[in-house]
Amino acid sequence: MNDPASWLGIVWPAFAAGVLVTLTHVPLGMQVLARGIVFIDLAIAQIAGLGIVAADWAGLPISGWAAQGCALMAAVVGALLLTWTDRRWPQVQEAIIGVAFVLAASGALLLLAANPHGGEHLKALLEGQILWVGPQQLVALAVAYAVLALVWFFLGRRAGRVTFYLLFACAVTASVQLVGLYLVFTTLIVPALATRTLARRRLFAGYVLSILGYALGLALSILADLPSGPAIVWTMCASAVLFLCCTSVYGRASRPT
Repeated sequence: MNDPASWLGIVWPAFAAGVLVTLTHVPLGMQVLARGIVFIDLAIAQIAGLGIVAADWAGLPISGWAAQGCALMAAVVGALLLTWTDRRWPQVQEAIIGVAFVLAASGALLLLAANPHGGEHLKALLEGQILWVGPQQLVALAVAYAVLALVWFFLGRRAGRVTFYLLFACAVTASVQLVGLYLVFTTLIVPALATRTLARRRLFAGYVLSILGYALGLALSILADLPSGPAIVWTMCASAVLFLCCTSVYGRASRPT
């Protein structure tokens, strides 16, 4: 793309969406990692995606509020079900989460089987449409995340299973249609995983890693004409590996001999 104005016009809303997703998903991802339920985000994101596919199958506008309501309802039901299984069978919760993911993914494929645009819908669900985010979507996303952030600020670590799962379901539902399932999982887990050994400023480091991944991935996507979602996944993971290498070298250098 040779026109810088066009380039910036596409990139800035996408980058703003990435920053908004980062602000909520990085701290949630650290909680997911601490609770040992890493794949819950994949499962709930896929369940929310199933809600969107079901809304499209029922003839509802896929970008409208009705589809978002279906996605949120599906995610909340999935979250409550996983809360119950976590209480009933905590020793096999990770396996149950995996089964929930497979069921939701298979259900989406079944509903899309007769849809001539099913492949496109599935690709959009996985990769997201971050390059096509508009200002109105940014405002709606910012309002939703502000409400979730306020609730999280007042509850924080005191949030019980039910509250945590419901907050998680709402956050994932708000982001999965924009950035896609791949980026939801990456934003939640990669910064949390890369910074897990930090005793101080862990959240700040996680934010920097995630925002850097979005910035580099969007630039790579535009310059090399690559899909934005997968490009951001790779740049965020590469940034995390580089961060781990630097902290490892610094850690060895700072140890007394």
